[in-house]
Amino acid sequence: MRSIFFPLLVLVSLFAQGQSAEIVSGPMLGHTEFRTAKVWVEYRENTKDVQLQFFEEGKSAVRRSARAVTGVNPYFNVVHYELTGLMPGTAYRYELVGRDKRVLHRGSVKTQELWQWRKPAPDFTFLAGSCSYFNEPPFDRPGRPYGGDSTIFLTMSKEPAAFMLWLGDNWYTREVDYYSAWGMHKRASTDRQLAVLQPFWSAMPHYAIWDDHDFGWNDADKSYPFKEASRAAFNSFWQNPSSGMNGQGIYTKFTWNDVDVFLLDDRWYRSNDGMKDSVNGQPNPEKEMFGAEQLSWLKNALLQSQSNGNISFRIIATGSQMLNPRSPFDCFRRFPKEYNELMDFLQENRISGVVFMTGDRHHSEIIKVDRPGMYPLFDITSSPLTSGTHKFSGPEKDNPFRVVGVDQLQNYARVRFTGKGADRTMNVEFVGVKGELINSWKVSRRELQSR
Repeated sequence: MRSIFFPLLVLVSLFAQGQSAEIVSGPMLGHTEFRTAKVWVEYRENTKDVQLQFFEEGKSAVRRSARAVTGVNPYFNVVHYELTGLMPGTAYRYELVGRDKRVLHRGSVKTQELWQWRKPAPDFTFLAGSCSYFNEPPFDRPGRPYGGDSTIFLTMSKEPAAFMLWLGDNWYTREVDYYSAWGMHKRASTDRQLAVLQPFWSAMPHYAIWDDHDFGWNDADKSYPFKEASRAAFNSFWQNPSSGMNGQGIYTKFTWNDVDVFLLDDRWYRSNDGMKDSVNGQPNPEKEMFGAEQLSWLKNALLQSQSNGNISFRIIATGSQMLNPRSPFDCFRRFPKEYNELMDFLQENRISGVVFMTGDRHHSEIIKVDRPGMYPLFDITSSPLTSGTHKFSGPEKDNPFRVVGVDQLQNYARVRFTGKGADRTMNVEFVGVKGELINSWKVSRRELQSR
């Protein structure tokens, strides 16, 4: 045990020494587009009036102050900053400046490039992963620690990636967390401030969805009594473009170059997994994962995306697997009313370029499901980052729908988009704790076109 964890403690100590005393965690980069960027910070309780000043790289004499939104968390001193009036494809430097004019932190951010109608889409890379558990012995279950090697985040922080996509179970609530609103916020704050994570927060923008363990307890559904508090915690600790509609859920969408990413909420509207899939031989109309309002939003968003000729790929991200016919767990196929509705919609409207990305399973894999008269659908599952791993077994041991599989290993996904036109390619690599390549797969835009 000492050989594994002692070096990690040394690394954590070194990073902690470089952190300003006023800053608990962050800064973390949030949603970044052409002319605005978001930055998240949690400060010590009595730290007030910290300005974020920013300037174009190389032009430090011309400074502006970001808009600061305080009071966004009822328990912790979280501040959301928004940098506005930026120029596309431009690098900016920022400084967090305290009341006494001391610089508490220096960082950088680069806006997206305005390439549309001007040139081919730029190549880019993003990272993805799910299931990050950080050991806290007083509140963990007895026995072998469930959390693994957290230095995977140091490896990820060194990646030249455009952004990170968190695919749920981004932190793990315990019994001491999920029975109170304070507990939900406390778990997020506790995990967010770990020193081993700090370089990663500022290395690239971060986008997130949730799954059961960061929404509530295991297999949590719409009956979870603190769902409102959980949504408040999520919106306080992440800075996605938006969060659901009409104050419900956390679903949203963002675009990076020629890729639309649809962030779905598989918990807010979800029926309990134990509800019967079918009644009298027909799909149970009461069993829902996404809910009517969210599914309606997704359909309209996909149609809008389909009409945008600049979009090559449409990634639909959610916590639970979507396609796996052999999954014994909470796959979307176990919600046949909505599953059939979405599959029919994609087919009838001939939506091109759709790829699913999911988490949850404690193994990584790519599931392929063929469709008559249409291109096949793929579900890319990336898991786990640090939590316990899973071994392929039972009905999934030799899953004929699996085209790539990684089990019993911590890993993250590196997703690269390269090439032009119909030859534009999505390359997926599963990467280990030290940055080693474990497995890879790719698909071209041409292969995902409606026939």
